[in-house]
Amino acid sequence: MQASSTASEWAYLEGSGQLCRVLERHAVWGNTVCQVWLPASGKVLRVRESQLQPLDGSESGAAPHEITYAAAAARIADALERDTLVAPLEGTLIPLPHQIHALSRAISGDQVRFLLADEVGLGKTIEAGLIMKELKIRGLVRRTLVVAPTGLVTQWVQEMRNRFDEDFRLVIPGNFAALRQITGLGEQDNLWRLHDQVVCPLDSVKPLESRRGWSREQVARYNRERLEDLVTAGWDLIIVDEAHRMGGSSEQVARYQLGEALSQASPYLLLLSATPHQGKTDAFRRILSFLDPAAFPDDGSVRQDRVAPYVIRTEKRRAITAEGRPLFKPREVRLLPVEWGSEHHEHRALYEAVTEYVREGYNQAMREKQTAVGFLMILMQRLLTSSTRAIRTALERRLEVLDLPEGQLSFFGEDIGLEWAGLDSEEQLEAVLKARLKGLRSERSEVEL
Repeated sequence: MQASSTASEWAYLEGSGQLCRVLERHAVWGNTVCQVWLPASGKVLRVRESQLQPLDGSESGAAPHEITYAAAAARIADALERDTLVAPLEGTLIPLPHQIHALSRAISGDQVRFLLADEVGLGKTIEAGLIMKELKIRGLVRRTLVVAPTGLVTQWVQEMRNRFDEDFRLVIPGNFAALRQITGLGEQDNLWRLHDQVVCPLDSVKPLESRRGWSREQVARYNRERLEDLVTAGWDLIIVDEAHRMGGSSEQVARYQLGEALSQASPYLLLLSATPHQGKTDAFRRILSFLDPAAFPDDGSVRQDRVAPYVIRTEKRRAITAEGRPLFKPREVRLLPVEWGSEHHEHRALYEAVTEYVREGYNQAMREKQTAVGFLMILMQRLLTSSTRAIRTALERRLEVLDLPEGQLSFFGEDIGLEWAGLDSEEQLEAVLKARLKGLRSERSEVEL
């Protein structure tokens, strides 16, 4: 028997189609037996030389980059057969244990429709990216839509590119007219089909019931181009960030209607929210119904045993590093007294004056049942502890409203309406300041002071 080493030779193993590397050849009684290594499984086998097929290409074998590609493909195929997660091996990040858990649970079943509800700072965006990447590798997803608040859309594009090497196109529906001119596409062409991976602002695609000065035809065209074309564009996966904003105060709210339409527009759906419940069972039930309307027909169906299969959540106190250490230090809250110094007499006078304005204004608003004005008072107090500039700007804007003629004022701003519960604190402040809320008795003189 004679043995010879051919360490750099690669071939395909007949019958399995797997790439293998020939380690040794042995001549035994006129037959040649080869010892080969299968990179996909890590196994070393003995096979007859006749079972090996040379790689296509030059007689000296495939180029190094071809071998690397084939070996990687073989490993991925083997991993998928074993139901191994491949996405964590891609990209530039090393996922944390709770992120791996979220990916594993999301991929464990056939229905990938979940609410990712980790606390703030635990990386829900990364979890969604991992799930998307895994579904793409498995050939289950090609077209992905991300719907996010306006302030987060650019961050989504950057995160997907930097962490997952995925190119998403930021689409602003307000630019559709210019886009049609550039591309030469007509009114009946669906612009949402131009790109397979899209990020768009949430409020830019919610349905519109009416708009001052618009005809019914203009409103219908607006809704068709922004919402109807969006949901019929053939998405495989839809991701909604800050999904609690779609719960709304009723099923008539535009954001809820958008959420319901998106939930029916793709087989796979990921809703992201650190605060999905917010103390309102009805709004929480509406969010859960996006995932499975049959499971949550009414508020009574929102029970822990029913909710648990649809929610993936990690709390900060339970999050750990790869080494098993707590990811965050325990939070300690203490009240520290801050004394006014002699150099702070102007700040103190401002603080006391605004506090008195807020106290009197809130009590009067409650007596007169002007809820929005009462809420404005609370926001004023919050701004006071933020910065002098912030409270000054807010008071100046309020004074501008109070200078308007009586006929242009209202008890409750038209920009607030039914979607109030779906706004965060900053949006609520902006909505109240923009609203033409009717002033309280002697409020103007108080603000001027």
